[in-house]
Amino acid sequence: MAYKFLRLFFLISVLCVGTGCGLVKPHAVTPQQSKTGAGLVAVLPVNNKAGDERAGQILRQKVFYELYFKGYPKIPFDIIDEKLSKIYKENIGPKKESVSPQVVGELLNIDAVMYCTLNEGKTSFFYFRASTVISVDLELKSTKTGETIWRARYRTVKRSYGFSRRDLEMKSCQVYEPAIREIVNKAMKTLPDGPDSLG
Repeated sequence: MAYKFLRLFFLISVLCVGTGCGLVKPHAVTPQQSKTGAGLVAVLPVNNKAGDERAGQILRQKVFYELYFKGYPKIPFDIIDEKLSKIYKENIGPKKESVSPQVVGELLNIDAVMYCTLNEGKTSFFYFRASTVISVDLELKSTKTGETIWRARYRTVKRSYGFSRRDLEMKSCQVYEPAIREIVNKAMKTLPDGPDSLG
């Protein structure tokens, strides 16, 4: 009797485990799903609404290096800018609204375009305090469809203190780079890894 009971228990256990494994698939994110699908990404010149040329250069450079550390191959700025200069004769960076990802894709044979917009980059002074506001938009678009693959928007305020206007101006200049670095670091944490990522 005990033998029959054990046999029946074993048979039921096997059936439960078998049907459970066959019907229920474990939920997992595949490497393809976790990535953007973009292999080569070009970082365009910054759409600089703030008008601070140095801040725009810092932003573009920082995004460029962070993309590399996320596993995206480097595409040098001189190659990007040279190709774009065939369309835009003037020696200024093309604005976000004026160059489509499809056009950039044809020129550079790439998968996606990173648009960087510096919305704010200003400092206000009040007695012994300077407040520097930096606001950035980053948008990755497919060169095939023109659709947005990823987007991030961040804003930060850095305060400096000093006894003179000159002292405050010097200190506020020094916070630009760390503030942009902080914004880009936060944004890039949300960007899926690239094809060369070691993670």
